[in-house]
Amino acid sequence: MKIGYLVPEFPSQTHIFFWREVQALRAQGVTVQLISTRRPDMALCRHEFAAAAAAETHYLFPPAPWTWGFPPVRPAQLAAAWRYGRGLSAGGAKLALRRCGLFAAGVELARYAERERLEHVHVHSCADAAHVAALSRQVGGPPYSLTLHGDLTVYGADHASKMRGAAFVDAVGTHLLRQIVAETGTPAERVHVTCMGVDLTRLRALGAERAFAPGALHVVTVARLNAMKAHHHAIAALRRAVDAGADVRYTIAGEGEQRTAIEAQIHSLRLEDRVQLVGTLAEGEVFRLLSTADAFVLPSIGAGEAWPVSVMEAMGAGLPVISSVIGATPEMIVSGDDGILIEQGDESALADALILLARDVGVRRRMGERARATAEKRFDVRATAGRLAAAIRSA
Repeated sequence: MKIGYLVPEFPSQTHIFFWREVQALRAQGVTVQLISTRRPDMALCRHEFAAAAAAETHYLFPPAPWTWGFPPVRPAQLAAAWRYGRGLSAGGAKLALRRCGLFAAGVELARYAERERLEHVHVHSCADAAHVAALSRQVGGPPYSLTLHGDLTVYGADHASKMRGAAFVDAVGTHLLRQIVAETGTPAERVHVTCMGVDLTRLRALGAERAFAPGALHVVTVARLNAMKAHHHAIAALRRAVDAGADVRYTIAGEGEQRTAIEAQIHSLRLEDRVQLVGTLAEGEVFRLLSTADAFVLPSIGAGEAWPVSVMEAMGAGLPVISSVIGATPEMIVSGDDGILIEQGDESALADALILLARDVGVRRRMGERARATAEKRFDVRATAGRLAAAIRSA
């Protein structure tokens, strides 16, 4: 089986899990051609795989000079693509330009798929890249499928159009399956609940350096510094826990537009000696951080989270996870068993969880062991990639 694997602006710092899935698919005998919408700023991706991934990725935009050459788009295909573009919502000159760009990328995808003899294209996005795949299909390109990685509202509009022609749609969590069926009319039998797996082979070895010191706790978050990730709630909860007598340190890995605000909050709460911002980390550095940490915190709020890879990695590393109830986290974590779930923005509950894990080493160790067992059973990338390959074969 030879497939195209389309990821927008690949590779970026958050795309390590796509690369893992590609390697797992290849290990199972699937020939995978990497495709992306446009080339990203490579300086923003610090992972070791980035250069190799970019070198083998085919970028759709700007389209190659021969896109409009032989074989020509047949009139019936052109009419179908025109009708698709006309069905997009909103209006104005910008929409006309957007339609032209999407159509050009769609034709380029169809041409590339024909040259490479791709049998199927899987798109890891339900934003404009999904339109590109749908337009490609209209002009003679291969069948396609989609993965929705977060709430539909985050991925633009016209979702029914994107999904109508898809062989199947993967939903990263049951909550997204319900959204797809309710808001796009896609039959439930064409929607699969799935997740992006993690490399448990490397994660199994982590944790030997943990001190498990009673009364002391080192917690970490690996997430972009933006408002949705809600680092400010974790920092405020840390202040409460410290005031209650808990010895807690907090390391935040990630970069983003909220850095200045986060630094100001750390200063205003007099937590400079307890909170460290370490910026963007490569995969090996993230694993090193997880190896020495005692617990993981995901304080996200709002929409956008689905099945957080960072939570799977933390659980695979044997860490208890304190997470807000967001996206599929209630499907991932059994609160009180392999982690702790709190309501979004509940700083008091988050502080209580930090105090509990700081003071009770037995609870911390037991939750970490249960978290690792959950990851072993459910989150291995070899199994999740195998399910994707099976769905494509069936399609």
